[in-house]
Amino acid sequence: MNRLGAWASAGRTRFAVRSPQAWQVWLCLFDESGEEFRHAMERDGEEWVLDWPEDLSGYLYGYRAEGRWAPDEGLWFDPAKLLVDPYARELDRRFVQVPALAKFGTDTSDVVPRARVAQDLPPLVLQPPLFARGGLIYEINVRGFTILHPEVPADLRGTVGALAHPSILAHLRKLGMGAVELMPIVAWLDERHLPPLGLINAWGYNPVAMMALDPGLCPGGVAELRETVATLRKNGIGVVLDLVFNHSGESDREGGVLSLRGLDNAAYAHAPDGSLINDTGCGNTLDFANPAVRRLTCEAMRHFVTQAGVDGFRFDLAPVLARGPGFAADAPIFAEIARDPVLADRVLIAEPWDIGPGGYQLGHFPANWLEWNDRFRDDVRRFWKGEGGIGTLATRLAGSSDIFGPSHAQNPCRSVNFLAAHDGFTLADTVAYLDRHNEANGEDNRDGHGENFSWNHGVEGPSADPDVIAARRADLKALLTTLFASTGSIMLTAGDEFGRSQRGNNNAYCQDNPIGWIDWEARDRDLEDHVAVLAHLRNSVRDNLSFFPEDARWLAAIDGPMTTAEWENPAGAGFRLERPLPEGGGQLVLVVERPARRVIFRRSDPTPGD
Repeated sequence: MNRLGAWASAGRTRFAVRSPQAWQVWLCLFDESGEEFRHAMERDGEEWVLDWPEDLSGYLYGYRAEGRWAPDEGLWFDPAKLLVDPYARELDRRFVQVPALAKFGTDTSDVVPRARVAQDLPPLVLQPPLFARGGLIYEINVRGFTILHPEVPADLRGTVGALAHPSILAHLRKLGMGAVELMPIVAWLDERHLPPLGLINAWGYNPVAMMALDPGLCPGGVAELRETVATLRKNGIGVVLDLVFNHSGESDREGGVLSLRGLDNAAYAHAPDGSLINDTGCGNTLDFANPAVRRLTCEAMRHFVTQAGVDGFRFDLAPVLARGPGFAADAPIFAEIARDPVLADRVLIAEPWDIGPGGYQLGHFPANWLEWNDRFRDDVRRFWKGEGGIGTLATRLAGSSDIFGPSHAQNPCRSVNFLAAHDGFTLADTVAYLDRHNEANGEDNRDGHGENFSWNHGVEGPSADPDVIAARRADLKALLTTLFASTGSIMLTAGDEFGRSQRGNNNAYCQDNPIGWIDWEARDRDLEDHVAVLAHLRNSVRDNLSFFPEDARWLAAIDGPMTTAEWENPAGAGFRLERPLPEGGGQLVLVVERPARRVIFRRSDPTPGD
């Protein structure tokens, strides 16, 4: 199988792109003044190739494709459109959303990014992932996390390189994080409705080029990412990339022609009538029944492992990867990743839901995958809100065996437990707002989750009342201690350890401003120190991944064994758990006291003489 993309070696450069239904594809080369040359490529089966008798490393290029223009039939060929190589590894600029992208016959070479012929970096000696099940994951929006950090140099803020700054490293070490999970850092396009509102996509979940790093977030390209990964690794911290392989920024029927749509629109799933399937809510859905889509996905993953050394990947709306069209637990992509020598040992994390038919697939991914567990989030919130029973809480704490099965050495817990993520209320807003406040998003507060299982202690939003402040801090400590005491891997979203707020906005994807940025000066240091203590304790017992085995004793909070009625009582006061640690290591003690809004999680020393 020929390698797709642009590759320079031995004084020659080979370009190869897939476009089975095109009549003709041209390679376009650019200089400082614009499009310099346009060269017809030769068909090679479903691909088009051109061998150039020079090393064109550093040159900028794109493609144009001619064929039928029949969108209703899934054919979007328009030679006026400059097309980004789906296998591009570097781009010269960011994507911009302009009407010309969707207008047939309007040339877009002045607005669409040009790919750069890139050289591979020297080979890495690949190391096993640092992150292990049961560890701590820290979800980061790179720009929002670093843009206001007072100790990071101004020219470094908002970039991947900022994550390697000593002040950031010190914070991650303090929290005992085993890995950072970087929200999308590949090049993306704003949704069409955002520019008229004066807004931009701040999260990156709308990619166009699947392996080209966004020039704004990572101006140094893959070399910057590699250096950052290496520095984090030296500090004992792995890197997981959040990748979006469920849709592309070319959007719905009214969207633009930027890359796949103009080259190989069959990459998108279509209904029998030819309309785009929208199992993602983003206008289109990549078709993983198509081998070419799986090939692009695996090539992108291999690129980030071999070139940057990342530990693994989190997959947005991951059921799409296993659709063909319906979800299948034995979908081809799982086997292809498992048998790939580069990818087989990587950390794989699924967001196990999409909006398509049968789209909620929590617990149904392969045994070597971890899964975001929203049931943990919702049930723990409901418990502390006063709506959930202690039996349900105990099930979530013990690894959600009702979803994943019992945890043991042969079946380590696959749950990624979390209380808040980028999508939804921040943890602090969960105890300060009853309702979402997304007015700044320009959608009349209709977007975002409607049910957040949140509460506010009688005051919506910020409060100067000392009693309200104290009650909310107690809630946050109880929630966080519950999280850190749970079986499974756990994820903390950056800033939740010190009470970050988004002013009640639970869908801040378009808020590249103080709403979505972390205010480091406003940190709740007491809460942050509480999380650091929890992290140290958890890491000290992490080798015992199942915190709640059969030899654990579940006791009523007032003492004595738990009765069935107490387990099932939705207003139950709480419980006490005692679990002996191996080799005379004392015991792990967890006390949940709902009336006092308190959780005690500690390791007790062995009794003298034992």
